[in-house]
Amino acid sequence: YCMNNKFVTTRVGGLARTIITLLAAASSSSLLHQNLRPSSSSSLVASAFSVTSIHTRSVTTSARRQYNRRSDNNRSNDNIIQRKRHINIIQPLKMSSSTTTTKNDEGDATFANASATKNIPTFDGDEKAKATDFANYFSAYSQLYHQKQMLTDHNRMAAYHAAIVGNSQVFKDKVVMDVGTGSGILACWAAQAGAKRVYAVEYTDMAHHARNVVRANGLDHIVTVIQGAVEEVVLPEEDWERFGLTLQEEQNEQQVLPDGTKDQRVVDIIISEWMGYFLLRESMLDSLVRARDTFLKPTSGLMMPSHATMMIAPIVDEEERKHQQNEYAAGMEDWKEFAETTSNLYGVDMSVLESNFGREQKEYYVLSSRWAELPTSCLLAECAVVKELDMHVCTVEDARGVGLSVGEDEGNGAPFDFDVVGRSYADEDDGGGLAGPISGFAGWFTVDFKSRTDDAGKDVAPQIPNPAYLSTGPEMGYTHWGQQVFHLPSAIPLLADQTTRIQGTLEMMRTKDSARLYNVRLRFSSSRRRTSSQDRDGDVLMKGKPEELVYQIP
Repeated sequence: YCMNNKFVTTRVGGLARTIITLLAAASSSSLLHQNLRPSSSSSLVASAFSVTSIHTRSVTTSARRQYNRRSDNNRSNDNIIQRKRHINIIQPLKMSSSTTTTKNDEGDATFANASATKNIPTFDGDEKAKATDFANYFSAYSQLYHQKQMLTDHNRMAAYHAAIVGNSQVFKDKVVMDVGTGSGILACWAAQAGAKRVYAVEYTDMAHHARNVVRANGLDHIVTVIQGAVEEVVLPEEDWERFGLTLQEEQNEQQVLPDGTKDQRVVDIIISEWMGYFLLRESMLDSLVRARDTFLKPTSGLMMPSHATMMIAPIVDEEERKHQQNEYAAGMEDWKEFAETTSNLYGVDMSVLESNFGREQKEYYVLSSRWAELPTSCLLAECAVVKELDMHVCTVEDARGVGLSVGEDEGNGAPFDFDVVGRSYADEDDGGGLAGPISGFAGWFTVDFKSRTDDAGKDVAPQIPNPAYLSTGPEMGYTHWGQQVFHLPSAIPLLADQTTRIQGTLEMMRTKDSARLYNVRLRFSSSRRRTSSQDRDGDVLMKGKPEELVYQIP
């Protein structure tokens, strides 16, 4: 009740707000039952209150959908606005270039959702980083409500079902691993498709529910649920003989890796639903890559999905863009009234904080991406691919972002180049009327479930006879991922019989505070030419100045 009550969340004092946050974190994370709690109560306060929450897809989807679908008549509805805003009400997402750190009352180590090496905490983080990561990221996935939101995404479900059950000849008598099994449904499908052994790995207490689902469907003799981070999983020793686990012939006959550990690369197929908003958000790809390198047979093993593609396109979405601008303007007007009232009634000048308040409001309302379920009519040009991943060979470096230099948080960016045509009323063949304006960009992704295409595996691994495909683009209608929309502060108008060219680059990089959250930098410029002109670089009628915008993906 407190977390959704406007008065409480916006007006309580610091101590009460801390207590509310602690209650919310404790109720969802089960820290005390995971032996992941920090060493003191003050540490828990720091972890729960001072670190930006990493909200899962299922947490934010409902709020984003409410935001994007509400009608003009409901735009002043405080309850809906509050459901949208309470996502960041305790601690707004930081966009500064320096890491924000918080120490507890005893001066202990910093809490952050990243390890000292900037990796996700489950890989090489200390216990405090892992506790923070669990509370702010994993815990929400332990709730059946959030699992249900993903399970009722029928585009998602149909694609995975087709990929697994539709290729039963590939799964027959195979060893399968489901990374992040959640409710266990993918693992159950793998068993039903004929797998001889399925390892369903789940970090959260959802593992208990997964075991119940497996048992209720009579598959517990095939599927074993392993609770823990996949980076720390060791396959049961008894399974080697019981299920005939074997390495590939070309693997080390001694079954020992150079670091002295036992070679566990006995899995034939890894399945996982790891994708976040705009594909990379949540950074689960890191865990999947490490699971692949640890458990999958190097050249004969299969990854499902096998390939992933990220794309963007210019869009018209003026209603929502203007609404964001209006909310930003209203927030600033409210601040001015607040500052004047505080000065007149209480004798303290708060105007010195106006620029900082304005920055926070702009980051939230103007420079944050928005979840959307766009119709195809919003698209103003063919999409541009900004990143492609082959899941059999991609690396943790690939998971760090888009358009970055190796080991760096910036780079030359992934290029895009769009031509957006302004139609005249005389263009009856095109429906007539003027398109646009350009309100911003939308980003989404697709994944394929198909045969290996890499040199090492394409002639060795089994072929996928019935490939499957999943898109989160506007053409698919609703998916719980939706599209991420990056609205421009000011729209770019389109003129009749003129073509507007938008040329630039996109970079996507992890935030300094969290290895699971990302920022997107767009650098671009616009120009106009007559549509009849065949020369894209000549006959330019207008050339705008270069722009650079950095957005957070909440």
